[in-house]
Amino acid sequence: MGTLLECKDLTKSFSGKTAIDHIDLSIESGHIIGLLGPNGSGKTTLIKMINGLLTPTSGTLYYKENPIGVESKRHISYLPDHSYLNMNQRVKEIIAFFQDFYEDFDSERAYDMLQKLNINPNDSLKSMSKGTKEKVQLILVMSRKAELYILDEPIAGVDPAARDYILDVILTNYDPSASILISTHLIADIENILDQVIFIQNGQKKGRLLKTASLFHLAAWNFVKQVQAILIPFLYLIRSIIKTVFISHRQDRWNWYLTQRRSGCCMEMHILNYS
Repeated sequence: MGTLLECKDLTKSFSGKTAIDHIDLSIESGHIIGLLGPNGSGKTTLIKMINGLLTPTSGTLYYKENPIGVESKRHISYLPDHSYLNMNQRVKEIIAFFQDFYEDFDSERAYDMLQKLNINPNDSLKSMSKGTKEKVQLILVMSRKAELYILDEPIAGVDPAARDYILDVILTNYDPSASILISTHLIADIENILDQVIFIQNGQKKGRLLKTASLFHLAAWNFVKQVQAILIPFLYLIRSIIKTVFISHRQDRWNWYLTQRRSGCCMEMHILNYS
């Protein structure tokens, strides 16, 4: 497996403000790579340069040893952070457009994913929820037989259930010999599917981790989530049982007190308040 993408000393400035600051980066084929960092860290700017939408201020950027251009776009499938699709079009019309525009687009795969996610291809985008629109856009991107998939914030702004669907689409619908670069600030939601992690902050690369270097952390995190999934429902059940017992006991005491009052017994009662 060879190098797909390589950039050296890559810099991008806007009106004197540096958005990307002398970044060195390489992406090998056959990996799922996370580009992680807070909002405004420069992730989208870097991705736009990789896709030829922005020109670097300085540095070099190559796809398979060739400059970014028409040829690289034939092999890179890109999901931007904002939709560029016509909201009035029906899904099947957009699929037909993609099939005409991209020679590597697999419409059969697209329809198969739509069916699995219960999305009607006759529906227009404007009639869909935000989460469903995100799924459709991802389906279009993942239906290409690309060498490199670049996904900019694919799970931002959608609910946790939709995130699970989106991650499942990513993992089950790409060629393992290809690579995926996923940009996100939602690290906890995505880290367990990554082979490598690239951290970026203030336009600078702060580090790179291979999965082997973070296996203990990922295993520990997954163990904690599994324990939580088991214990939390159990604790809620115990809490519910205890609360029911206390309420029943309090009602019994109150009924007994009323019975004593009706029978004319004079007794000093202390009603205990349980919460």
